Amino acid sequence: MSGHDTLVVGGGIGGLAAALALTRAGRQVMVAEQAPQFAEIGAGLQLGPNAMRAFDRLGVHAAVIDAAVLPARAVIRDAVTGGELTVLDLGRPFRARYGYPYVVAHRHDVLSALLDACSAEPGLELRTGRTAIDVQERDEHAEVTFADGEVLTAGLLVGADGIRSQVRRLIDRSPPRFSGHVAYRGTITPSQLVVDPPPDDVTLWIGPGIHLMQYPVRRGELYNQVAVYERPASEREPRGDAEEFHAAFSIAHRKVRESVALLDPHRDWPVHDRDPLPSWTTAHAVLLGDAAHAMLQYLGQGACQALEDAVALADAVSSQPHCQDRARRQYEQRRVARASRCQTVARPWGDLWHTQDATLLALRNRVFRLRRPDDYTDLDWLYADPAKDAA
Repeated sequence: MSGHDTLVVGGGIGGLAAALALTRAGRQVMVAEQAPQFAEIGAGLQLGPNAMRAFDRLGVHAAVIDAAVLPARAVIRDAVTGGELTVLDLGRPFRARYGYPYVVAHRHDVLSALLDACSAEPGLELRTGRTAIDVQERDEHAEVTFADGEVLTAGLLVGADGIRSQVRRLIDRSPPRFSGHVAYRGTITPSQLVVDPPPDDVTLWIGPGIHLMQYPVRRGELYNQVAVYERPASEREPRGDAEEFHAAFSIAHRKVRESVALLDPHRDWPVHDRDPLPSWTTAHAVLLGDAAHAMLQYLGQGACQALEDAVALADAVSSQPHCQDRARRQYEQRRVARASRCQTVARPWGDLWHTQDATLLALRNRVFRLRRPDDYTDLDWLYADPAKDAA
């Protein structure tokens, strides 16, 4: 049995961000990642100004920007007719309002920026191939047992181990909730694009029971595509079906159908989330990212909220160096309500994208068409700097 000051279980974006922030707050940190190497599943990642603010705090803002794309606009289109519904200007007015840009990036590039920063920290140990199979709370520490029989203890255990977190089992043993939505993801080269959007736009096609998201990543060298369909209510098992997938998109505009045809129909990701938890902590453990607040993708906030968690946790630990109980309460006070709001708002927002109700669809499209590209009022709660609001 080996003891540690701080143990982070999970080496994804949230886990590495937390490890980096906590090390700089004065903790001795070990990261235990179950995969044989640090890697991210999937390709594209949307990073709002709140995420870029966190990256700035972590000192990796420039590295993330260097490998990413700063889109000029976000465009929502009708997936059936192909018509434009609304535009969000992501240029100068947006950046002036929130202090940071909206960024789209490849997940591997973001993880690499964090991994490089973590590797440069002498007090931070990175270990791979460590699969946690059991977590226990003891009087003086938390205890993690790994698949090979190794047992590690920690004064502070950070559960950044995803939606099926072992650390979360200290607080909640309920299973994740299948949304009924199934995603198919992949990247293509610009030459494969069957639509002709301006090169830096984020384009979202929405229709009854379906949507397709497209945007450039890796300095525009690749385009990320994510197509999602809703399984029929009678077939709500957590899996995808290639025939169902193509049938769902058969109603779509030709350009959408041709884009979706470029995705591998045998690589499906059933989409899960969780209900909000009132507490994310025990005496010696805290949850972070999807382990704490797994959410649907419709706000583009999964990674963004994990990054906010990482910074907030380090701030709490730094401000309460001699009282972990106060630190964890401070962390919860800052984060639980905000992340829970993202969880609960994402569900109906996805329902609105996919609505099959003719009246609601007509109303939604009318409201979208009436809004101005520089109307950011519905985004302030997500992107505005809370420190400025407090001042």
